[in-house]
Amino acid sequence: MDPLRRALVLGLAAFSCGLALAQPMASYPAKAIKIIVPFPPGGTTDALARILSQRMTAAWGQPVLVENRPGAGSTLGADMVAKSPADGYTLLMGAAHHTIAQSVYTKLPYHFGRDFAPVSVIAVVPNMVVVNAAVPARTIEEFVALAKAQPGKLNYGTAGAGTAHHLIGEMFKLQAGVDLQHIPYKGSAPAVSDHVGGQIQLMFDTVTSGLPQVKAGKTRALAVTTAKRSSALPDVPTLSETVLPGFDVGTWFGILAPAGTPPVVIEKIRAEIDQMVKAPDIRKQFLEMGAEPVGNTPAQMAAQIKSELTSYEALAKQIKLVVD
Repeated sequence: MDPLRRALVLGLAAFSCGLALAQPMASYPAKAIKIIVPFPPGGTTDALARILSQRMTAAWGQPVLVENRPGAGSTLGADMVAKSPADGYTLLMGAAHHTIAQSVYTKLPYHFGRDFAPVSVIAVVPNMVVVNAAVPARTIEEFVALAKAQPGKLNYGTAGAGTAHHLIGEMFKLQAGVDLQHIPYKGSAPAVSDHVGGQIQLMFDTVTSGLPQVKAGKTRALAVTTAKRSSALPDVPTLSETVLPGFDVGTWFGILAPAGTPPVVIEKIRAEIDQMVKAPDIRKQFLEMGAEPVGNTPAQMAAQIKSELTSYEALAKQIKLVVD
């Protein structure tokens, strides 16, 4: 092939490639989008997904639907998204639960660090140590004393084995020197229901999920798990300033797509999330429910996930936490 013809062919190929890359941005979204929530309705993950879906539906003129796929500590829903077409029409409302699950589940059918394309962290939420009304402890110090006086007699409920609630609970047990029984559920909402009903004494729930019950007087917050107090519960001390100096763990929530999703589609979703978390009405709504708005880049989210996969793997080995 002569040089001129070769240059023409290569130029046409590059132009066609450019058109192909631009096409998803030009047409996306052309149909309904699903945000998979790997927990039942009613928890923090679900609440944040529904706020985002309403915002995206209004902005794009296409329905953005929330679909709950609970089970196996958030891994069933994640697996569904990992195996979905990489076209931006099936997204995961992911959380810190997934970096933990990667570290503690021995037979995951996907790899959280390789099979997903990070988009943006939407919010970070502190967890809180909360007891039901029947527990006599009024402070975290009193609860630790109560648990030490009754080893193995008190229990704590979580959103599932291998979730952030579970890991925080095991860290608390280890550092506080108490023996608590773990009761896993298929999500935060059913755990909260049993907690209010008295079936479980303690939870390490997110502020967003547990705040309504605390405000209603049905449960009592003794401490928050982050080093900084929650803006939604400013009078509740941190574990770090009370019984466990240096304790600092919270839960992030964000959007991910299947690996291989076109970067232009990722960027369009990220830009919408960025506008959402900067909107005064949304920020106010987040803060009132105990969520701190974030909105970062795919690269920043990917770096956070990589760091957590390393640190949680080390921690899981230290506390011998394995989920089959």
